[in-house]
Amino acid sequence: MIKVTNHQELEELIKRVKNAQTQYAGYTQEQVDAIFKKAALAANAARIPLAKLAVSETAMGVVEDKVIKNHFASEMIYNKYKHDKTCGVVEEDKSFGFQKIAEPVGILAGIVPTTNPTSTAIFKALIALKTRNGIIFSPHPRAKQCTLEAAKVVLDAAVAAGAPENIIGWIDEPTVPLSQALMQHPDVKLILATGGPGMVKAAYSSGHPSLGVGAGNTPAVIDSSAHIKMAVSSIILSKTFDNGMICASEQSVIVLDNVYEEVRQEFINRGAYFLTPEEREKMGSKIIVNGRLNAEIVGQPVEKLAELAGFTLPEQTRVIIGEVEKIGTDEPFSFEKLSPVLAMYRAKNFEDAVDKAGQLVEFGGRGHTAVLYTNPANADHIKRFEDQVQASRVLINTPSSQGAIGDIYNFRLDPSLTLGCGTWGGNSISENVGPEHLLNIKTIAERRENMLWFRIPPKVYFKYGSLPIALRELAGKERAFIVTDKPIYDLGMTASVEEVLAEIGIKYDIFYDVEPDPSLETVQRGLTLMNTFKPDVIIALGGGSPMDAAKIMWLMYEHPEIEFEGLAMRFMDIRKRVYELPPLGEKAMMVAIPTTSGTGSEVTPFAVVTDRRNDIKYPLADYALTPNMAIVDPELVLNMPKSLTAFGGVDALTHALEAYVSVLASEYTNGLALEATRLIFKYLPSAYKNGANDPKAREKMHYAATMAGMAFANSFLGICHSMAHQLGAIFHVPHGLANAMLISHVIRYNATDAPFKQATFSQYKYPNAKWRYSRIADYLHLGGDTEDEKINHLIGAIEELKRQVGIPAALKDVIKESEAEFFAKLDEVADQAFDDQCTGANPRYPLIEDLKEILTKAYHGDLGEVPDVETVNGNGAIGDTNIKADTQPAVPTM
Repeated sequence: MIKVTNHQELEELIKRVKNAQTQYAGYTQEQVDAIFKKAALAANAARIPLAKLAVSETAMGVVEDKVIKNHFASEMIYNKYKHDKTCGVVEEDKSFGFQKIAEPVGILAGIVPTTNPTSTAIFKALIALKTRNGIIFSPHPRAKQCTLEAAKVVLDAAVAAGAPENIIGWIDEPTVPLSQALMQHPDVKLILATGGPGMVKAAYSSGHPSLGVGAGNTPAVIDSSAHIKMAVSSIILSKTFDNGMICASEQSVIVLDNVYEEVRQEFINRGAYFLTPEEREKMGSKIIVNGRLNAEIVGQPVEKLAELAGFTLPEQTRVIIGEVEKIGTDEPFSFEKLSPVLAMYRAKNFEDAVDKAGQLVEFGGRGHTAVLYTNPANADHIKRFEDQVQASRVLINTPSSQGAIGDIYNFRLDPSLTLGCGTWGGNSISENVGPEHLLNIKTIAERRENMLWFRIPPKVYFKYGSLPIALRELAGKERAFIVTDKPIYDLGMTASVEEVLAEIGIKYDIFYDVEPDPSLETVQRGLTLMNTFKPDVIIALGGGSPMDAAKIMWLMYEHPEIEFEGLAMRFMDIRKRVYELPPLGEKAMMVAIPTTSGTGSEVTPFAVVTDRRNDIKYPLADYALTPNMAIVDPELVLNMPKSLTAFGGVDALTHALEAYVSVLASEYTNGLALEATRLIFKYLPSAYKNGANDPKAREKMHYAATMAGMAFANSFLGICHSMAHQLGAIFHVPHGLANAMLISHVIRYNATDAPFKQATFSQYKYPNAKWRYSRIADYLHLGGDTEDEKINHLIGAIEELKRQVGIPAALKDVIKESEAEFFAKLDEVADQAFDDQCTGANPRYPLIEDLKEILTKAYHGDLGEVPDVETVNGNGAIGDTNIKADTQPAVPTM
């Protein structure tokens, strides 16, 4: 790629991109889709380094939030448009002689702002590739390095997938004259303009068609019928996201008089700081300087904003609020602020609130976005608001930063990072820009519209002796392939399976070479035998590793074309992932028989395989991997070793606890998680101490592990597992033990109703992890009058349970490496944990620094004060004497 620093070099670049685009215009839909996919995968994989580079270069925003933006710009955009037809005939009705044919526009000029320098570049590059257009980027001078790196990631992946070499280009040393020359060049056919008003205006005056954005000055009205906690929580979630730099973020809150004080207090409770009149004047003088938004405040944290204005803030302040009355040039707080600063207005009634919202939009954000928080049944208020506010996006009960860009809070709103404002805002379109806006459509005329689910194996058999009875259901099958490990085979535990298969006339073969953390090489060896044997049933017998290996053999047996990098890709929503796994079961059914009580793998859609040659661990997740049958026979776990009993038991406990507080928890998972928790507290000590001498405890623990598996299979986990995965990978700490070292610290971290950052999921109305943890304590009858006391008792009970099963209190006691070696790798552990698939469902969205702090406390065993919890009722169970095996209090709803 030629380096562009002057007009002559720009001319040469445009010539190269034009030649590449002319070639690309002849590609088929299949070729384009393959390129689009690989480019999206590459951009998604680079989301963290690109985010770090953007913050480092621009000194604006939050790394973790820019990771989400990059993730959104790659995964969400791909998922929305992956099946769209953008080449050749896109619509046809032969009966009526009607056809629509899509043609590319040509060369696009992509103007990229300093506020979203990598995500916008990814978004524009991907939709250009999807539509067979070339694109040349003009980055903001303050963000050129990160923008060009994002463009290069997409270009390299596209070329590797077969795209022409120069299909994406950029200006290396952007200047105003070079940007104008690009936009005015006769070979540039369309301008995608995202940036400040000056640059957007220059795009529209270039003489070429332009898709631009208007300024945002989003008002959020909270009326008397609104769910106040949800409204305030949503606004703070949105306004603090990337330090308020998304153009759609709320700039002002308008609250009806009769709920004003309640809303004000809720803001305070959740970390907002209301300025005094003197502080408001100081802050106002820093918002607008010489009649324009002060660039020094854009995307800055609240601490720096306060420092600039000359006052201090309480610790953990999340957003700054100035209470004002005026709207217009005399009131700085009524402008777009692009930082975690809000104006707050008091309205006499709803009509006054709508009028103020309209004035704010008219003053600084015509055509962009407006938000109303109200009872969804309040049709009159919604109708009045949407009729009177001149905004292209009217959001109801939705955080505007995440809501306006589409898909996250309403799947019908198209995902985009370029938001048209219509003629109100001086734009040519009033919708979210997508691939359809980058196409010329020929019309040939001859003469004459999200659900959730709960998925588990169709059949789950349990009770002592259920194994031989359940296996007889396989009668009619012809060939069974048993997957296990050598210790289980050497102990003769496959014999009971073999006997039943022989009785019902099923031929079988056994593969017993599965090692802990199974490798691709092992899976491949098993698969080779499987392909020769051609089974119609696969039986996984063992702990998590044999089940993981069997699931992956099953997958590769049925679909040898599977690409692991796609299936292992992180997702924000498993129902809308980039990679689609075909259904399994056409060649063989899967039967899972656990011989340990911990992983729950027999009922989950998860599996992990390691590529040891390239040192890559693939955590695979898809509901197609859920076994067809699970046989949970307690007889198989009677003689589990003590350490495996302890580690597996606490692993199952962590599954239950994290599933219950997950932001994806539902009424269907709550009961399973709570009851699994109760059973583990009740029976783990005796199962550990007495082993086969207490078959009842062994039985209940076996059921608890499966129930916890069902819960987390459908609600997912949290950061305890995120960090435990890395402790296992880097320091080789057994998984259940790693969870045990972290879970109490994670509860301490999560137990807040005002987290500095919230998880971004539409199922999560407002933070209530404290309530959830306190309900667990209530279910266990641990006592306590306040939520804080109950949570402290829960932590105390967990620590006592760990003590009873021989688990130490500090991570340093289980890691072989020195303290210096541990802390030398702490950054790596925290980065990888943040990127773990489990992190997204955690009730408190963590900063990477938070994870480092949790790991540090866990290393030293620093839990603070934990109450002593007495053991009672003679069998080692924890809590008061009301925790009986047959006690089942009503399960609370979330």
